[in-house]
Amino acid sequence: MELMMRNVFQFIGQNQSANKLAKKYGLRFGAGRFVAGETISTAIQAVRKLNAEGKVVTLDHLGEFVFTEEEAAESTAMCIQTLDAIAEAGVTSNLSLKMTSLGLDISKELCMRNMRKILDRAVLHNNFVRIDMEDYAHAQISLDIYRELRLDYDNVGIVIQAYLYRTEQDIADLNEQRANLRLVKGAYKESPEVAFPEKKDVDDNFKKIIKQHLLNGNYAAVATHDEDAVAYTKELVRTHNIPKEQFEFQMLYGICEDLQNKLVEEGYKVRVYVPYGNDWFGYFTRRLAERPANVWFVLKNLF
Repeated sequence: MELMMRNVFQFIGQNQSANKLAKKYGLRFGAGRFVAGETISTAIQAVRKLNAEGKVVTLDHLGEFVFTEEEAAESTAMCIQTLDAIAEAGVTSNLSLKMTSLGLDISKELCMRNMRKILDRAVLHNNFVRIDMEDYAHAQISLDIYRELRLDYDNVGIVIQAYLYRTEQDIADLNEQRANLRLVKGAYKESPEVAFPEKKDVDDNFKKIIKQHLLNGNYAAVATHDEDAVAYTKELVRTHNIPKEQFEFQMLYGICEDLQNKLVEEGYKVRVYVPYGNDWFGYFTRRLAERPANVWFVLKNLF
């Protein structure tokens, strides 16, 4: 049943007609729990509240798979505007982005130009930018671009997904860049030819790469709502005397808030991933696909 629901929501999330309908009716059907509104001002309000609770943030202006240079330029401008708004408001937040929204599917060169514009503005504001990893088809080029950017920028990190077979080798290779990585399990539907099909294997590999990256001495953002993975990380850092300055826990806006608060009380750094914007439908359906409990929350709001 859970697998069927996951497949259904992943299919819906890629459906253009459903996306248009969602934009028309806005965030009223429960997506507002997971998305901090459609404007930068509402997003900054959410950041202020989270900062007051002792949490830091990464903001993401939602959007992916643009098909014209004009759309890519608009997405780039919104990323820059987000960095400016963070600085002007004096809140504590990084920026997350998807490179498909910056023209990656049009050309690597266009995407690189847009990434450099964003990173230059982030340097100006002494801020940090995280490149979100997307589906498997974009994995290699995303890592290639990241390595190229690291030659000129220290304020950029990337995401690595535990459900891919290639991930252990990718982390070994990225050790050369002393990469700042967000470690996740992965939320896209992938072929068993490239990704572990069984949840237990993904969970085991997730713990494996957390240990691998932390023992390499590099900064890790452990992004999970899995209390077992959180407990594993806490025990790992105690056993190996890894300083709290070398890692943080990351969780999604609107999910597992009690666990977020508990970790803050225990003195851990907690960063909340806060998405905003009107192109929220694909993100929303991936959250529904990940956790059946999210579906029941939405249904309860509907009725």
